[in-house]
Amino acid sequence: MSAKTRIEKDSMGEVAVPANAYYGAQTQRAIQNFPISGEPMPKEFIRAHVMLKKAAATVNRDLGLLKPEFANAIVQAADEILADAPWSKNQFPIDIYQTGSGTSTNMNVNEVLAMRANEILAHQTSDPGAPDGNPGLSRSHPDLSSIPRPIHPNDHVNLGQSSNDTFPTSVQIMAATMLQNRLRPVLRHLAELFRSKSKEFWDVIKTGRTHLQDATPIRLGQEFLGFAGQIEDGPMTELVFGNHALRSLPLGGTAVGTGVNTHPEFAPRVAALLSEGSGLRDVLRHSQYFKIVRNHFWAQACLDTLLTTHATIRTVAVSLTKIANDIRWMSSGPRAGLGEIELPAVQPGSSIMPGKVNPVICESVLMVCQRVIGNDAALTAAATQCNFELAMSMPLAAKLLHESITLLANACENFAKNCIDGIKATPRGPELVEKGLMLATALVPAIGYDAAANIAKEAAKSNRTIREVAREKTQLPEEELTRLLDLEKLVDPRK
Repeated sequence: MSAKTRIEKDSMGEVAVPANAYYGAQTQRAIQNFPISGEPMPKEFIRAHVMLKKAAATVNRDLGLLKPEFANAIVQAADEILADAPWSKNQFPIDIYQTGSGTSTNMNVNEVLAMRANEILAHQTSDPGAPDGNPGLSRSHPDLSSIPRPIHPNDHVNLGQSSNDTFPTSVQIMAATMLQNRLRPVLRHLAELFRSKSKEFWDVIKTGRTHLQDATPIRLGQEFLGFAGQIEDGPMTELVFGNHALRSLPLGGTAVGTGVNTHPEFAPRVAALLSEGSGLRDVLRHSQYFKIVRNHFWAQACLDTLLTTHATIRTVAVSLTKIANDIRWMSSGPRAGLGEIELPAVQPGSSIMPGKVNPVICESVLMVCQRVIGNDAALTAAATQCNFELAMSMPLAAKLLHESITLLANACENFAKNCIDGIKATPRGPELVEKGLMLATALVPAIGYDAAANIAKEAAKSNRTIREVAREKTQLPEEELTRLLDLEKLVDPRK
């Protein structure tokens, strides 16, 4: 921003604003009031909020509430921001830790759109220096103080709206967009990769484990099939077919849910435009994606919808924790551990031990999951601070959702590419199966539980196999012993 300033006014008086800033007095006050983290609202949230303002201006124009030239200028300004126009850089600087309703950021967007729309109105003729020669895309002024301002941030850009209904609406738009376009595709790819590895490892029979102790045999492919199921049959089901609450927008409730100062058709029309413009689709009903919530007094007074959404994201993190830990354990060693699989060697593992290779991709996934679980706890804490008609801590909720979705999507993508895709089975798993003490379980139908337990104890004490001790301690013919200890039947007993 320029070192030069201009004077802006709001209901509290005058304030100095950078001369080339498109925002105004309320944004500048928020910059001064909240020097907390230095981290502004996520770009994806700003985009969602600008999309909402664009749809609002269009609907207010169509309802005859906003002059067409005002609405068209606001829409053009919004389109420029959505296209990352150079003038829009650094125009949304307000810290995440701000007013709990997000009013500061709502006004930041209102002020920027209003100023740029006023600039567009002031330069209706084509600007030779504009991209593609499009009219209205004028060069940004180094000092915006001389621009006439018929378009007002509150009266026109915020027409029929309140921070209390628009901010949560934009959080839900952001979350729905990121879940469908970012997290779901990488989870689907990861699940498909686990299924592919399941087929690749299907013939590898190894020792199963319960309580971290040896159990009956299992196919390595069956374990990977379980990994696929954790993603496909759990959180993916909710992410693909659920989240209907997330799609029910609180827009139209304005200040406290009553809808004061808004047209009754405003919110439904905006929801329809947002559904068209977002590119999101309803995979179940093939109907309009966004709709308006039936109970505004609930939707605006709590964080339940966002809390439920993040719970699904937390489930993804918990599932990935189990999967990453299992893979880490199975690759442990390679000589003094389990060593049943070999992970891709992506980097040296130690600054002091030459030749060491660590499961670093798994570890990065685990740290992401820990952060997401922590974010869920933070969002839960935020949800406890909603009072009367306002869901407080909205900016924090937006940040937590954005971070969790982003981290998980990035981690899953990297997990698939740099770990899962390159996993190889070693001979170690099959080699240990014959030595497994829990093979005694297969003898139970023939000799009973107690006799089988004694054989297992003797095998452990004498360091022999179950087969060897059973030959000595039972009267089972060799062919019957071979049939009972057939590994293929043990891992697929229903065949």
